[in-house]
Amino acid sequence: MTIQTEYDPDSDRIMAVSFGPQHPGAGHFRIKLWLDGDYLVRSEPDPGYIHRGEEKMSEYRNYIQNVPHLERPVILDSCGILFPYALAVDELMNNKIPDRGQYLRVIMAEMNRIISHMYFIAIEGLFTGHTTMITWCMGDRDFWIDLAERIGGARVTFAYIIPGGVRNDMPAGLTEKALDTCDWFEKRMDEYEKIFFKNPMVLTRMRRVGVLSKEDAIRLGAVGTVLRASGVKMDVRKDEPYSHYEDFDFEVPSLDGGDAWSRAYMALLEMRQSVKIIRQAFKNIPQGPVRLKLGPQPRVPAGEVYARTEAARGEMSYHLISDGSPRPYRLKIGSPSFKNLRVLPHLLRNVHVADIPIIYWSLNYWPLEADR
Repeated sequence: MTIQTEYDPDSDRIMAVSFGPQHPGAGHFRIKLWLDGDYLVRSEPDPGYIHRGEEKMSEYRNYIQNVPHLERPVILDSCGILFPYALAVDELMNNKIPDRGQYLRVIMAEMNRIISHMYFIAIEGLFTGHTTMITWCMGDRDFWIDLAERIGGARVTFAYIIPGGVRNDMPAGLTEKALDTCDWFEKRMDEYEKIFFKNPMVLTRMRRVGVLSKEDAIRLGAVGTVLRASGVKMDVRKDEPYSHYEDFDFEVPSLDGGDAWSRAYMALLEMRQSVKIIRQAFKNIPQGPVRLKLGPQPRVPAGEVYARTEAARGEMSYHLISDGSPRPYRLKIGSPSFKNLRVLPHLLRNVHVADIPIIYWSLNYWPLEADR
């Protein structure tokens, strides 16, 4: 429910408080709140408690050494943040990636999308008081992590998508296991829908809460699930296909609600499409090599390139400048969490305090991705 409250900054009724940066729901992130009793009249995001300096670090390491640290800001979608970096370097070097390597990039990117979305829905369940959803999602998420580990060799970050292709081929006999997981997970998502997304308590807590109109979503530059939940059917995988995404039959779901429930439900709809893509990729993956032999310190010709992909939270991009040396001259990451940050103060005003965590997490904001 939206409460229209007049805001007078000089009023004795207004109290300023901090939400985070140690709040269990905010992560390494602070939001300044101005409260009138139980109502939030204004908010101001205050990111800036991490400062890993990923972009500057990239200027002191070569193009291959950059792979393992560039994925650290988004550990639950490590392939999502590495994908456009590899595309950018490949374009500068004019690399023609083997078809099998392209398919493996797609498989791992879609698995990472599911792993990330499962975490998103789990925490949204926690904030609504629906503890079954967090226990189910955190447990089921491990089945996808197991599959990704069989391919990438690690469980948290994979350093798998690299310039020139992927780091290694998948093990023999994995296809049957992967297709069985797809079949099981599709049935499992039906249960998520029934127990969580159609739950009266969840509907009461999330429907018509934190509504972002289609016009405001475009005006504020929203991306990913936030944008598509407001009715804008935009997805880089369809609009500018890369790595053979044009070979796969899948849809870009969108909703008109624009509220917290729609943003969370969008994750479920997208996981259904990811399963569809993964099943096609495993059935049709071509034989052959998975990467080019670039050596440990590839020489990248001088030039400037911009590459973008559709990561789990939305459009992820790299602006890369090479001066012909073994290391990038400049590297700039465009992350979806930073783009969606502009939406937060727009939604966090004239609402109940109890709705703050639900609205905040419905943006699927990842502090490390924005303040990198």
